Amino acid sequence: MRHVRLALAAALLLPMAALAQPQPSPEEHARLFALFAASDEAELRRNPIEALSRGDLRYADRIGDPFSDAHYDAERAAAASDLVALRAIDRSRLDETDQIAYDTFEWQTRESLRLLTDRPLLLAMQVRPIDHFFGIHLWYPDIASGKGAAPFNTVADYDNNLKRNAQYAALLDESIVRFRQGMQLGIVQPKLTIHNVIDQLNTQIAQGVENSTFYGPVRQFPAAIPAAQQKRLRAAYAAQIKTVLIPAETRLVNFLKSEYLPVARPTIGLSKMKGGAKIYQYLIESNTTLPLTAEDVHQLGLDEVARIRRELADQQKIVGFQGSAKEFFTYLRSSPRFQPKSAIALRDGYLAIKSKVEQRIPEQFSTIPRTPLEIRPVPAYQEKTAAGGSYNPGTADGSRPGVFYYNSYDLPSRLTWEMETLFLHEGEPGHHFQISLAQENARLPNFMRYGGNTAFQEGWALYAESLWRPLGMETDPWQRIGGLNDEMLRAMRLVVDSGIHAYGWSRQKAIQYMLDNSPESVTDATAEVERYIAIPGQALAYKIGQITIQNTKIRAMQALGPKFDPKAFHAQVLNTGALPMTVLEKKIDAWIARQKAGQGS
Repeated sequence: MRHVRLALAAALLLPMAALAQPQPSPEEHARLFALFAASDEAELRRNPIEALSRGDLRYADRIGDPFSDAHYDAERAAAASDLVALRAIDRSRLDETDQIAYDTFEWQTRESLRLLTDRPLLLAMQVRPIDHFFGIHLWYPDIASGKGAAPFNTVADYDNNLKRNAQYAALLDESIVRFRQGMQLGIVQPKLTIHNVIDQLNTQIAQGVENSTFYGPVRQFPAAIPAAQQKRLRAAYAAQIKTVLIPAETRLVNFLKSEYLPVARPTIGLSKMKGGAKIYQYLIESNTTLPLTAEDVHQLGLDEVARIRRELADQQKIVGFQGSAKEFFTYLRSSPRFQPKSAIALRDGYLAIKSKVEQRIPEQFSTIPRTPLEIRPVPAYQEKTAAGGSYNPGTADGSRPGVFYYNSYDLPSRLTWEMETLFLHEGEPGHHFQISLAQENARLPNFMRYGGNTAFQEGWALYAESLWRPLGMETDPWQRIGGLNDEMLRAMRLVVDSGIHAYGWSRQKAIQYMLDNSPESVTDATAEVERYIAIPGQALAYKIGQITIQNTKIRAMQALGPKFDPKAFHAQVLNTGALPMTVLEKKIDAWIARQKAGQGS
C-alpha cells in the first residue's frame, strides 16, 4: 500500500507557486483566449454532434465521421498545432485563473496526442467501435428521439434530423468495416459485449416504425409547424425508419451474429487481448489523471473495501439485524420492505428527495445552477443494461434541462435504501451542479465549460454523496446503509475493474465479489460488471477523484480552522470546470494560502 500512497501523494501534494511572479499581461491573456476560441471552433467543425449538444445549430445537419482515419488524422494535427501555439505563450505572465486554464488545456492536449500518436494503441481502440455501454447505437437514438439534445421547433430542425439519421445508418455500416479490420488483426470484443449489443439493436428493430424511438419527433409537433409539413414529415420519417434505419441496424446485427461472434473473445479482460495490457495502463492513467498502475488501484480498492465493511457492520448493529454480514446483505437486497411499490412510486420518491435536498443546498453552496433539473425514467431501449441512475446535461442557456434518469427495469431490484445517495450523485449537488455551473460560466473558455475528465466529474459526484449530513439526508439508518453501499460500490470498482483487466477475473468471480461485499442486487452487480467489461478503466476514476477532492478539503479545514467556509471551498472546486487532479490540487493550495494571508477568494 505504501507505493499507492506515494503515487497519490506525488501527484496531489504539489509545491506552491513562488510568490514573486511577473505582472499579468493583457496581451498574453488575449493570445491565450484567442487560441482557446480558435481551437474550440475547429473542434466543433470536426465534431458537429458536440456543437449540437451545446445548443449550437450551425452544423445541425451532420454527425461527423468518428470512425474514419481522416477524422483521427485531423484530430492529431489539431492537437499538435494547439500545443505548439500554447507553448509560445508566456505562462508566467498570466494571472492565476489563466494559468489554471493554460495547465488544463496543456494536460488535455498532451493526453489527446498521447493516444493519437501511438498508432498501435489508437488502432486497438478504432477496431472496437461499438460496445454495449457507449456505442453510437445507444447515444444517437436518444439525440434523435425528440427528447434528447436535438431541438424540434422548426421544419429545418426536423429536416436536419432526417439528414443526421441517414448519416447514422452509414456509420453503422462503417462500424462493420472497423470490426472486420479488428478481426484481421486479432483485436476483437468479448462475446459477452457483442451479445449485449445484438440484444440492444434487436430491441430497437422490434419497435417497428411508429413505435420506433426515431419516430418520436413526429408523434407530436409544435404549433408552428404547418399541417402540410407535418404530413410530409410523418411520411418521410416512417419511410426512413422502414427503408434506411431498420435495414442498417439489421445489417449490423446479421454481421455481428454470423461473422463477428464466432471470432469474438470468450474472455472478458483486456489482459487476454492482443496489446491489452498497454491499453489498460493507458486507460488507468487517462481516466484517473494520475500515474497509477493496476496494482496500485487494486490494493487501494482492497483497503477501502475493508474499511467500508467495518462501517457497514456498525450500521448492522444500529438497525438491530441479527445474523452474519452475508445474511444482512441478502436481507437488504431481497426484503420486500425495500422494493418500490411501482415505477410511479419510485419517481415520486425521487421528486420528494429533490425537494428536501434543495431546501438545504444554500447552506453548502453560494451559487446554484440556473439550468433546471428534471426526473425521468431510463428509455425502454436502454434500461436492461443501464445503471440504476444516470444524468444527461442540459444546455447553458437553460433551454434544455438537465435530466436525472432513474431505472425502473426489474423493479424489485431498485431498492429504496439507495435512492437518497443516488440522487446526491447524479442530481443535486452531484453531476447537475458540476456540469451546469461550468456550462453557465461564460467567463471560462469553452473547453473548460463543456469539456473535462472523468476523475473530476465522477470524483465530484461521489464527493457530493459525502455531503449527506449537512444536506439533511440519510437520517434513516437504512438510507445511511445505502450511502455506505454506494461508497462500497466505488471501492469495489477499483478491485473488480483491475481484477478483470489485469488479473484475469471471470465475469462470475467479479459478480460474486460484489455480492459478497455489499447488498448490491444481482441485477445491479451484473450490470456493473458488464459495464467494466465494456469500458475498462472508466470506473476507476470515481474513487480516485473523490479521494483527491476530499483530501483538498481536509487540508483546507486543517489550515484554516474556523475560517473554513464550505460554500467558498465548493465554489473554488467548481468555478473553473473539470480540472485534472494535479491542477485542482495546485489551485486549492493557492486558495488556502490566500485565505491564510487574509486576501479573500
